[in-house]
Amino acid sequence: MAATRLIAMHQNKGRSIARCLKDRTDYAKNDEKTENGALVTAYACDKETVDQEFLLAKQEYLRITGRKPKGDILAYQIRQSFLPGEITPEEANKVGYETALRFTKGSHAFIVATHTDRAHIHNHIIFNAVNLSCDRKFRDSWFIALALQKVSDVVCLEHALSVIEPRKPGERDNHNPYLRDSFRNRLREAIDLALANDPKDFQDLLIALEQQRYEIKRGKHPAVRGDDQKRFIRFRSLGEGYTEEDIRKRIAGEWEIAETERRQNTRRRKGKRVAQASRPFDLLVDINRKMAEGKGKGYEHWAKIYNAKQVSKALLFLQEHGIRDYGDLEKKTADSTGQFHALSDAIKEREQRLTEIAELKNAIIRYVKTNDVYQNYRKSGYSKKFLEAHREEITVHKAAKMTFDKQRISKLPKVRELSEEYGAILAEKRKLYEQYKAAKKGMMDYQIAKQDIDHFLKVDEAQHSREQKEKRTQSR
Repeated sequence: MAATRLIAMHQNKGRSIARCLKDRTDYAKNDEKTENGALVTAYACDKETVDQEFLLAKQEYLRITGRKPKGDILAYQIRQSFLPGEITPEEANKVGYETALRFTKGSHAFIVATHTDRAHIHNHIIFNAVNLSCDRKFRDSWFIALALQKVSDVVCLEHALSVIEPRKPGERDNHNPYLRDSFRNRLREAIDLALANDPKDFQDLLIALEQQRYEIKRGKHPAVRGDDQKRFIRFRSLGEGYTEEDIRKRIAGEWEIAETERRQNTRRRKGKRVAQASRPFDLLVDINRKMAEGKGKGYEHWAKIYNAKQVSKALLFLQEHGIRDYGDLEKKTADSTGQFHALSDAIKEREQRLTEIAELKNAIIRYVKTNDVYQNYRKSGYSKKFLEAHREEITVHKAAKMTFDKQRISKLPKVRELSEEYGAILAEKRKLYEQYKAAKKGMMDYQIAKQDIDHFLKVDEAQHSREQKEKRTQSR
């Protein structure tokens, strides 16, 4: 089960666009929350330089379109929270990656950072507001949150995870606090982001919150209110780690020992829940094993009916598909599996090429923007003084050249040509994906039918052997 929320990321007051992007992505990639960065993955960008690539794409968008809207959105964040104990961190990252890829339709670069510092595993997915072609921006709408939740649910079902049941009219999610993305949850994340910038004291942290568009009420019991809130929230109501006293300890560095112990205890509890949640289950009921456990005659009767129903479904499937013998069933099962894997490989090939094109386009943009500085650096005889003054531009230029070498590019292609190729491959991928979904369903239908028939034949053969043995015994 995964709850999702889409959040638009604006430029904070008093901070540059570059600084805002770096703060948000650095918070998501926090080593302490992502198992030292092992739970951070990226699409069409490098997770180490994602903030710089987002910024360059935004600058290219401005150059191409000339648009600079007021209150511009820099990026979007998807928060995806999972039920405690239902999923491992590695699978959560895969679910987040697939969700982001389908939701953005592969047209926006993004990173997925899986956090394990709380009882519930959750993803911070940050995707660029500007698309890979740098000519359009992501379009938000009234019902986009419903579309996001639907995409997340589909991915969860494909990974054998539960989904959120639709709420009845007037029903609230207060009974599921890990799902509720309240003002307090957002405020806690804003505090974490402010603490990541090493404030000197509590007052310095309040100033950082003001820069994030929060209104501060100072006094005996400090309180905070966001843009869309009606009431102030007191720090003492935010829970452990976020009261005024706890925040002061975190700033002073006195909170680390207690926090480490808490995380260790959380991981122990989480490990037990995951172990319990990952118990295997059988598709068909094993009558003999259950009978050995003392379930009784009533259970035996129920299990026989269950197996009979499964076999009936399989026989109906074979009849609908004109399958008359077991060899034909084996062949069609193998063919459907082969078709599925062939389409899967074809999609992966196109995804790989799309990634290469995106990397190459970004590298060309970085190369062109920094070329003048690098040429001046060469003319200076590779002066150390010049290097220190323009280290960032020179580093970006060298990184772009490394991308060209990696893809064995001798002559730089035009960005427009790359965009056209990207669009053509993306269209091919979408057509293949429709075939892929149909092939996957067909493969699963054939495999389930074959498994049910195999089970039936195995039981029938065992029964036949017992009957023959009884006849031989009676004849003696």
